[in-house]
Amino acid sequence: MTSDDADAASVGLLLLSGAIAALVVSPLLWLVLRASDVEAARAASLMTSADTVEILTNSVGLMATVTIASILIGVPLAFLTVRTDLPYRRFWTIVAALPLVVPSYIGAFAFVSAFGPRGELSSLLGVGLPEVYGFYGAALIITLYTYPYVFLTTRAALLSMDSSLVDAARTLNSGRFEAFRRVTLPQIRPAIAAGALLVALYAISDFGTPAFMQVRVFTSAIYWEYGAFNVEYAALLSLQLIAVTAIVIAIEAGVGHDDDASAGGADGARLRLGAWKWPAMGAFAGIGFVTLVVPVAIFGLWFFQGTGGEVASLEFELEYVVNSVTLAALAALVASALAIPVGYMAARSDSLSARLFERMTYVGFAVPGIVIGLALVFFGSNYLPWVYRTVPLLVFAYVVRFLPQAVGSTRTSVLQVDERLDEAARTLNAGRVETFRRITLPLIAPGVIAGGVLVFLTTMKELPATLMLQPIGYDTLVTIIWAAHESVYYRYAALPALILIVISGLSMIVLLRQEKYNVS
Repeated sequence: MTSDDADAASVGLLLLSGAIAALVVSPLLWLVLRASDVEAARAASLMTSADTVEILTNSVGLMATVTIASILIGVPLAFLTVRTDLPYRRFWTIVAALPLVVPSYIGAFAFVSAFGPRGELSSLLGVGLPEVYGFYGAALIITLYTYPYVFLTTRAALLSMDSSLVDAARTLNSGRFEAFRRVTLPQIRPAIAAGALLVALYAISDFGTPAFMQVRVFTSAIYWEYGAFNVEYAALLSLQLIAVTAIVIAIEAGVGHDDDASAGGADGARLRLGAWKWPAMGAFAGIGFVTLVVPVAIFGLWFFQGTGGEVASLEFELEYVVNSVTLAALAALVASALAIPVGYMAARSDSLSARLFERMTYVGFAVPGIVIGLALVFFGSNYLPWVYRTVPLLVFAYVVRFLPQAVGSTRTSVLQVDERLDEAARTLNAGRVETFRRITLPLIAPGVIAGGVLVFLTTMKELPATLMLQPIGYDTLVTIIWAAHESVYYRYAALPALILIVISGLSMIVLLRQEKYNVS
């Protein structure tokens, strides 16, 4: 292959990456276009109305409360499993991480069903229970199912931290708290910030939990305004939500720098808990009971009680599983295929364009699913009505939302392939395409497949875009759970919810196997 051919291939690959990146961010352009149709005076009136202020206050307050609470739970639990002599640390580590496998809206569903005014516990005791709906109920539920982000990132930082620095501080007569504040905390701060960012983005973009707990936030307000045909207001709220998300990312970029972080892995002396080991294990057991045992018990109870056949449209059908799996499989295949050129270019090129195109594909992951769904509703209904509410448009929404998972996995796999293998193949007169097909692709295949599996599993749980773009009559597991909630026939959600929990559990297995996560 001549140098001109090689340059042409690189330019072609770069253009392909750019086209994919442009395709991913295009839905947001349609949203901006729709919002720009609103007159400036009317837009200002809507954006400063009492309703908007309430929605903004609730959303930011919920995000801040959940993030702070997750740090307060996740960091101590991580410290207990790494730096203390807590008995059965491997078991408690798994217990603390497992709530991540349960979608928070499933947890909210179970929580309301167990502790709500007419819930199972109220019926069992024969007395009324305090109100569980509202801001604090939503904050509690989201915290319980998102704190593992902080727990896992902090734990990883503690495992890799050079603990000899703490021992040195202790020899200089620093107390345990002083050593933690001045030595440990600065080193694990980037990891805490990274986990907190994931929690904050989840809290601000969560749709199902606030809707179940009857809290007016951006995501639920956008959905209700869209359903009421107030599309202008929904578009403006979406842009406000994107602005809040951008501010959160900017704050994390400032807080999460790693100048003070160090790596070493030296294993210092563990803190002896003594009698405090019992309340410590009680804390792990309590969280595990509320987040894991309660949902499974509630849905299991309803499953064995049967649905009674009162609402035929909510009866479980195997078709729901088939539809969910079909959509998720299509999204995984398309995302994996699109991720290969973007991930390859990002790993093999230092150019600004390659990095920019890769970052552009991450926009969909930072933008809430409700916003992507609304943007594609505008685009499909106004410009391509023949594709509106069809499987291809819904799959496109999933790809926009979850493509970064496939790109990240593919890029990491490409970085692990020695470039000298490519050069050796080319010295044997193999072209770029043949070299990629016969050398690179087989080597990166595990990473591409792992990324596709992650897209498959997260697509199975996606709720807002599915509700807004699902083809008529094309019900899935999540839409039937939502329908059961809407009609207050909660028990019809039992089997779909249990299936989703099992599938979500598989995602944790994939994550642990892929990253070879150390829980010892």
